[in-house]
Formats: sequence, structure tokens, C-alpha cells
Amino acid sequence: MIRAALTALLTFLPAAVALAADEVARADGALLRGLDKVSGRTTEIRLQVGEATRFGRLEVRLGECRYPAGDPSSDAYAQLAITDLAQNVTLFSGWMIASSPALSALDDARYDVWVISCQS
Repeated sequence: MIRAALTALLTFLPAAVALAADEVARADGALLRGLDKVSGRTTEIRLQVGEATRFGRLEVRLGECRYPAGDPSSDAYAQLAITDLAQNVTLFSGWMIASSPALSALDDARYDVWVISCQS
């Protein structure tokens, strides 16, 4: 019984992974928003995949941006690397999700950066 269930699971799993992969699209770039908590000023940050830009003392680098293929205007998630250039330390490296910025957030006393959308 367990063997049959395991065989069924292993047979179904590749199809489920392929289906999930088909439902996600990759964009050429992303729109991010940065907040300087001291001045209260927000800045739109547009990046292409593989590109980096400076935001205050931070370097923000976009690795990838993905979104649901069936609904491009819905939830975006971006792979980012954010480095403090003054201290030469990586503050954030991973995926940020537009609909849940607090789930995986940059932890910095002065700056916030979050994903708005993917851009083609």
C-alpha cells in the first residue's frame, strides 16, 4: 500500500512541477521602490535583470523577476542582492514578494526597498 502511494506520488510530482513552472513568466526587469526613512523621500528604482544601481549607500542588484503568466499585473517576486557599500556587507540576498514585503524584507535602519512589479 505504501509502495503504491509512493509510486503514484513520484509519478505525479514531475507533472505538477512542470505545470507550476509553466504558470510563471520571467520579466526583463523590475520596478522597485526605495524609502529613505530619514528624509521620508521615496524613489522609484527601475532595473533590468543583471543590472545594479545605487540607492543612498546601498547597491541594489536584480537577479530575476517573475510573475504569474496568466495575470501579469498581479503578484511579482524578485531575486535581489542589496549591499551596504559603506561597510561592504550584504544586507539582503533572496526573493522579495510584492504582495508581502514584510515576509522577506531588507533590515536596515535608514533604508527600505520593496518590489512593486515586474517590467518587460
